[in-house]
Amino acid sequence: MAKDAAENSGPNAVELRRALERYADSLYAGSRAARWGLSPLEFLAALERSAGKRFAAGGFSSGRLEEYVGTLHIEDLGLATACLEGSEGAWECFVSQYRGYLRAAAGILTKRSRAGTDAEELADSLFAELFGLVDGKRGERSLFRYFHGRSSLKTWLRAILAQRYVDRLRQSRRWEQWEQEEEGKRDYSPPQGKGQAAPDPHRHRYLTRFVAALDQALASLAAADRERLELYYAREKTLAEIGRAMGEHESSVSRNLERIRRQLRSSIEEKLRCPPVLSEAEIALCFQYAAEDSPIDFRRIFPEKSAQRSDTGGKESL
Repeated sequence: MAKDAAENSGPNAVELRRALERYADSLYAGSRAARWGLSPLEFLAALERSAGKRFAAGGFSSGRLEEYVGTLHIEDLGLATACLEGSEGAWECFVSQYRGYLRAAAGILTKRSRAGTDAEELADSLFAELFGLVDGKRGERSLFRYFHGRSSLKTWLRAILAQRYVDRLRQSRRWEQWEQEEEGKRDYSPPQGKGQAAPDPHRHRYLTRFVAALDQALASLAAADRERLELYYAREKTLAEIGRAMGEHESSVSRNLERIRRQLRSSIEEKLRCPPVLSEAEIALCFQYAAEDSPIDFRRIFPEKSAQRSDTGGKESL
C-alpha cells in the first residue's frame, strides 16, 4: 500500500533532482549541449522541468523515471534549452535548421485559407515568441520553456504553429461576427497579451476526439497486429520474445510494429477528418495534446492479459 501511495503522488523537488542526477551526466553528453555553452546544471534544470511536468499528476517511481528519460528527444531538448538560455550559437543553428521547415509547414496549414493569413509571416512571427521578445527586448517569455523533449522539436513547433493559425482563424471569425452586429451590441475584439501562452480552451475537445479516433483505429486492426501491440506495449515483451510468439524474426517484429504505428496514425487522421471535420492544424494539435496530456494506456486497451504483467508500468505511448 505504501508503494501504491508513493506512485500516486508527484515527486518533490529534492526527490526528483536526486533521481535525475543518476542519469544527468549521460543525458547531458548525449544532448551535445556543451557545444552551445549550456552547463550541466542548466541542462539538469531542463530535465527537472520536463520530468516535473510528466509526473505532476502522480505515478512517479524510479523505474518509470528511467523509462521516461529514455524516451526523450535529448538533442532537441539540449538545443531548445540553449536557445532559452540565450546562446547565440544555438540560435544560429536553430534558425538555419528550422526557419525553412516552419515556412513550409505554414504553407501547408494556410493553403486555401480564407483568413488572409500569409504563410511566411505566420512562420516568422513564431520566432519572436520563441525568442521571448517583450517591447523589443529579450525577456523571460520564450515559448521554449514549454518544450520538454517528449516529442521532437519539429513536431512541437508544428503544433505551436497550428495553434497560432487556428487562433488567427478564430480571431478572424470574431471580427466577421463583430462587423455583422449592430454597433454596441457585443464585443468581439481580439484577446490581448499576444506573447503569452494562454491555455487552449478547446484542448479537452481535441483530446476527446483523439481518444475516440484511436479506439476506432485499434478496433479496425487485424487480430495479429493487435496481438503484436499487446505483447510489446501491454505485456512489455522484447522483440525477440515477440518473434518467438509470432513465429517471425525480431527484425520483422520491429518492421511490423513500425508499420502498425504508421497505419494507426493514418487511420486516426482519417477519422479526425470525418464530420465534425477538423482542419489539418487542428489534427496536428490533437496529436500534440495527446502526446502531452493523454499517453496511451494499454492497460485499458488490453485489460484481460495486461493485468497479469509486472508492476513496473508499461510503455505509455506509441
